[in-house]
Amino acid sequence: MSTVTISPAPSGNRLLYRFLFIAAALFLLWFFGYEQWLKPDGRLDTALCAQITAAGVGLLQLLGFKATISPELSTLVMMSGKPAVVIGAPCNGLVLYMLFAGFVAAFPGPWLRKLWYIPAGIVLIWCLNVVRVAALAINHYYSQQSVDFNHHYTFTFVVYGFIFGLWMLWAKRLAIPAQSSSTPRSSTDALRA
Repeated sequence: MSTVTISPAPSGNRLLYRFLFIAAALFLLWFFGYEQWLKPDGRLDTALCAQITAAGVGLLQLLGFKATISPELSTLVMMSGKPAVVIGAPCNGLVLYMLFAGFVAAFPGPWLRKLWYIPAGIVLIWCLNVVRVAALAINHYYSQQSVDFNHHYTFTFVVYGFIFGLWMLWAKRLAIPAQSSSTPRSSTDALRA
C-alpha cells in the first residue's frame, strides 16, 4: 500500500512574496526589454499603431462609415476624407497587454490556464482598443469638442475597468485549481453546494 503525502497549501505571506517577486522580475524585464531596447527602436510601436489603425478603419467601414487610412500617415484614421484620429504609441495597447499579462502571470494559479487566459485576454483587450479607436473617430466626426474628454477620461475608465474585470475573473474564478472528486470538501464548500 502506498502513502500519499499532501503538502500544505502555501501561506498567504509566501504567496504575496511570490507575487511581488514575479511582478518585480516582469517589471525589470519590461524596463530593460521594452523601455531600453524596443521603444527607442520604434518598429514594434509603429507596427502596432498601424495595425490598430487598419483594424479601426475596417470596423468603421463595416459599420458603413467612409473611413480610410491616410496615404501620408499609416496611423491616421480619415472620416469622409478628413483627419479624425491619430494612433500614437501610448494608445496602441502594448502597455495594456503587458499590464494584464504581468498580473495574471504573477498571480497564483495553474499555468495551463494562464497559457490560454493570457492570450485570450490580450485578444479581448485588442478588440476593445479597436472599438475605442472607431468610437473616437465617430466621436470626432460628430462632436469634435468632446473627443479630448472621451479620449482621456471616458475610454481610459472603460479600458481599465475592463482589464480590472478580467483580473477579477482570473483571481476569483480561474486561478483556483479545479477540485478533484477525491478531494474532501470543506464544510463551507458543502454549504455553498
